[in-house]
Amino acid sequence: MQRVRLVLPYLCKAGAEAVVLAIDPEQVAAPLDEWLQAGLPENVSVHRVKALGLLWGRISGLGTLGFRALRALKKAGDSLLRTGDIDLVYFSTTQFGVHILGPHWKRKYGIPFVMDYQDPWVSDYYRNHPEVPPPGGRFKYGIADWLNRRNEPRVLRECCGITSVSAAYPRQLRKRYPWLHVIDSGPRPPTSDPRPPTSPSQLLSTVLPFPGDSRDFDRVRQENISQRVFDPHDGKRHWVYVGRGGEDMAFAVRALFSALAALRPLTSDIRLHFIGTSYAAAGAGRPTIEPLAAEFGLRQQVEEYPDRIPYSEALRCLLDAEALFVPGSDDPAYTASKIYPYLLTGKPLLAIFHESSSVTSLIREAGGGIVVPFGGKETTEQLGRRVLETAFNASGYLQTVALNQEGFAPYLADAQARRLVEFFEQCLANEGEMERRIR
Repeated sequence: MQRVRLVLPYLCKAGAEAVVLAIDPEQVAAPLDEWLQAGLPENVSVHRVKALGLLWGRISGLGTLGFRALRALKKAGDSLLRTGDIDLVYFSTTQFGVHILGPHWKRKYGIPFVMDYQDPWVSDYYRNHPEVPPPGGRFKYGIADWLNRRNEPRVLRECCGITSVSAAYPRQLRKRYPWLHVIDSGPRPPTSDPRPPTSPSQLLSTVLPFPGDSRDFDRVRQENISQRVFDPHDGKRHWVYVGRGGEDMAFAVRALFSALAALRPLTSDIRLHFIGTSYAAAGAGRPTIEPLAAEFGLRQQVEEYPDRIPYSEALRCLLDAEALFVPGSDDPAYTASKIYPYLLTGKPLLAIFHESSSVTSLIREAGGGIVVPFGGKETTEQLGRRVLETAFNASGYLQTVALNQEGFAPYLADAQARRLVEFFEQCLANEGEMERRIR
């Protein structure tokens, strides 16, 4: 929901009026953060629906939030769309099961839809890495994967456009579905014509990373939001990472730990906090970072909190930290949407990412931190030595790199809202041209 939340205040100025259809927070197995809701613009209409209860979550493949809310979303969407006041539907959620409503609404009301690929709907990662256990276990994941591979092509045949946080996702779609003509729309003035359609299976695409917005940090400061993870005044040097863990990030995390171990005793006063590392229900998360710290003798310096915390507290943790760390996945397509608020803090930042990740190119372009890329056959120790040479000064502190405000401007929420509306206009124009050609 973060993309929609961040661009909502700017959509009207960009030329679009938004109506939001969402699930009642009580049906979501995640902590409720009223701070997020309080920040929504008052002029935006939000319609919330009741999903089936959380107990349905125990059913493999059928207990997801998307399945539990599908019927309620369909009914509420039908009511909104039959008025004729809506031009386009935008699915911006990783609950991909609800995207199947797009073809239904298009056939019933003639309204095109756009999908947001914040993650891949279908992923080959766990097939290519059988040694990595998938989320939820192999049985539950296998059922969900089978459903995803059936539903994705059916929905894509009716879809008129996709936004994606990574350029790798459109490439994956081209490879998986040769019949699908995925065309990069490119940034163009809203008044220009879209590229000529080539087939009924044409799909416009644009890469649109999650935006950043300094207003979030302004609110945290003004409202004196506090966090309970660590004491920033205890004399220690606190480093923070907020986000998921997992075995695909182990290489990057081990490289950091290797560097810190080599710098002892200069780094003995550093305390690293890894927050919200598990997708599991509160209290059921399995630590994936602390065992890695033990391998390097850093167990006393690393604290892992598998449970998620409210977003406002997460932002306060970033502000209270001395430095920030973001590990990347060994999956080249992985991009971290969290990188944008990290860069806006102005804190020393170290990112260890695959050389093909968009995070690597972003930090190289806009600054705001140090990125150490990987991608070859080097060992943990070799990458750790590069981290030492690139990121640390002689006193064991992270080097600070200023953020290039001009280079970062396209990634801010107001600019992203303009680009999003421009893309919607291109999709609508292209859809109209396609219908004329089919007739």
